[in-house]
Amino acid sequence: MRTGPVILFCVCTLVGLGSAAAQAATVAGTVRDQTGGALPGVTVELTMPRAAPLAASTDPAGRYRFEGVAPGTYTLSFRLLNFGDQYRRDLQVSGAQTVTVDAVLSLALSADVVVVAKRTFANLADIDNPAENLVGIAQSASQGAITARQLDVRPIMRPGEVLETVPGVIITQHSGEGKANQYFLRGFNLDHGSDFAMTVAGTPVNMPSHAHSQGYSDINFMIPEIVAGVQFSKGPYFAEQGDFATAGSSNITYATELDRPIVHAEVGAYGFRRALFAASPKVGNGHLLAALETSTNDGPWTVPDSYRKFNGVLRYSQGDQVNGFSLTAMGYHGTWRATEASPTRAVDAGLIDRFGSIDASDGGHTYRYAAAADWQHGTNATLTKVTAYGIAYDLDLISNFTFFLNDPVHGDQIEQVDHRFVSGAKVSHRRLTRWGGRGVQNTFGVQLRNDVIPEVALFHTEKRVRLDTRADDAVLVTSAGVYAQNEIEWTRWFRTSAGVRLDGTRYRIDALDTANSGVTTAAIVSPKGGAIFGPWKGTEFYLNAGTGFHSNSAQGTTITRDADGLPVDRVTPLVRAKGGEVGVRTVAIPHVQTTVSLWTLRLGSELVYNGDAGATEPGPASERHGVELANYYSPYKWLTFDGDLSLSRARFSDVQPAGQFVPEAVGTVVSAGASVDGFHRAFGSLRWRYFGPRALVQDDSVRSKATSLVNMQGGYQLLKNLRATVDIFNLLNEQVSDIDYYFASRLPGEPLGGVEDIHFHPAAPRTIRISAVIGF
Repeated sequence: MRTGPVILFCVCTLVGLGSAAAQAATVAGTVRDQTGGALPGVTVELTMPRAAPLAASTDPAGRYRFEGVAPGTYTLSFRLLNFGDQYRRDLQVSGAQTVTVDAVLSLALSADVVVVAKRTFANLADIDNPAENLVGIAQSASQGAITARQLDVRPIMRPGEVLETVPGVIITQHSGEGKANQYFLRGFNLDHGSDFAMTVAGTPVNMPSHAHSQGYSDINFMIPEIVAGVQFSKGPYFAEQGDFATAGSSNITYATELDRPIVHAEVGAYGFRRALFAASPKVGNGHLLAALETSTNDGPWTVPDSYRKFNGVLRYSQGDQVNGFSLTAMGYHGTWRATEASPTRAVDAGLIDRFGSIDASDGGHTYRYAAAADWQHGTNATLTKVTAYGIAYDLDLISNFTFFLNDPVHGDQIEQVDHRFVSGAKVSHRRLTRWGGRGVQNTFGVQLRNDVIPEVALFHTEKRVRLDTRADDAVLVTSAGVYAQNEIEWTRWFRTSAGVRLDGTRYRIDALDTANSGVTTAAIVSPKGGAIFGPWKGTEFYLNAGTGFHSNSAQGTTITRDADGLPVDRVTPLVRAKGGEVGVRTVAIPHVQTTVSLWTLRLGSELVYNGDAGATEPGPASERHGVELANYYSPYKWLTFDGDLSLSRARFSDVQPAGQFVPEAVGTVVSAGASVDGFHRAFGSLRWRYFGPRALVQDDSVRSKATSLVNMQGGYQLLKNLRATVDIFNLLNEQVSDIDYYFASRLPGEPLGGVEDIHFHPAAPRTIRISAVIGF
């Protein structure tokens, strides 16, 4: 037997293998989030052309490791649900070495997380190498997230102004501070929330079939100091969003853990007093967030607002950004008196001053008690979240909008009562997979909600004494939605999303007038889609289109006659909205993020303000077009500039005898400011807010004036655990309106038909508030 060649072959083979092993490399590293926390379960892939990819997952400490990597040019990618779809690094491996590649993943702007700290959300302009985090961070140019850092140095006069951080949003008030704010966005007077869906700490805020207005959204219960972030989107392009999310939506997330316990004491002009205590001690394996707030405020009004608020939050949580749960309880109670919008002629004639009131007995009281449970479980390829909530809610609102127009003797004061219990649940499941070698994310979800409203009533009153009952109904609103969405990465520069949503609703109305009782059901299918191109040099382009809807009040779907017995038309239960948008997002310039979007939106029925009723009513179809520009610049870690511009055009779609303009539709909104945080122990900001003129009637013959306000905050860290802050609102002491309307009202001695006039609610004059915050 000839053994020599065999021995020679074996020796050569072993030498070759040893040489290859000697040249093999190791690729390893750690993956963290923006706060520095380790991210377990991240899928890490090492790929090279014409070769099968190597895959690994990060361990509980966020570490990954590839051994035996042959020399060559590779792409290293990181994927985790709720974070950007792909974080990539190109690397060259040569010879026996250990290549260390650490990664920091950014939360997607639409991330749905349970356990969040105050610093969980970050602006792309504030992180290193933002272009590497751009892929998958957003599905449209008008998606975004406002960070706690931005909120902490922003002067906030009322809780609702947290939403003014959303580009293009205006928050105003036309009554007492305890009433829900008035919202404006994208050519809409959203009234109290009719086309803008809101959630806070996992619970919905919009109230369908509300006694005062459809979609009524009161966020006076929100505590700014414990907000971890404000996520927002605009347009009906996202499958997980249902009723009211036509102009846009916002999700205000409460932190589950604070940096330290705080005691916040604040005093200011016009009887303003506020105290807040908040802490998040470690309890067992989690944290218990507790916050208690109380405040009083009279305002500059001749009849003091006497707004008294008591507010509390308890939230227990365990886990991290991938796996965890939270249990939340919230309670809020408020009482107030109100100065409604005043007729200009009454001020001009000297009957009242700018801050005077025609009816001194207006006001209200409300409460909101809520409980919510969130559970989230994720692996390297799946993420499931379950939310359940219950809300007990009550509002008793006394208003007089037209004074003596309808009843010259007793006046037109009305009392609106809404008492309800809301329960609901949401389940979503996301899954990462591959189709033909392409990265795919599929999402499925179910949403249920039930509003039991034993009393939704309207009374005619005089100085809060009931004279007669105009409506006293019991309403049951049940809604359900299911949706699916598919996202595919076709190439490194092209991704698509396609979704569909099916919503159904059932109304049961037991009306005071039995002729208006009944049951209504309706359903609507809403397809949605988008395409994302890039990134190229830190720039992505977006194309989005979709349909959505807003619901109308349940009582309008079964009504046959009004309070005078005259026949009336019923309304469509679910009103179709169609929208489209093209946009761009860029972080090409270091520490700058800029977004631009061109959008259009059509509504099958516009909700129009009725001055006689002080509420919105269904109106004709409408269409809107606009452009938005948002900029954020952070040249230093302690200094940021931001500037947002929103231009909109709103018209009725069909020819209207009274004119084509949509009354109260906002046309121009500008917000700009500079903020300092941590510069030699100083912090603060200077901000300008411009609320453009608006058509008050359909033929544009009467217009509001613009409102321009400058607000300022300045503060100093006196000691390690003590800081002082001064907020100055309306710094230039401008005499402008918070809001204006045009309708007929009647003062004593005027013609029975009343007088058409501008009714305005003035912005507060220069107001100073001083606060001290003690941190332990």
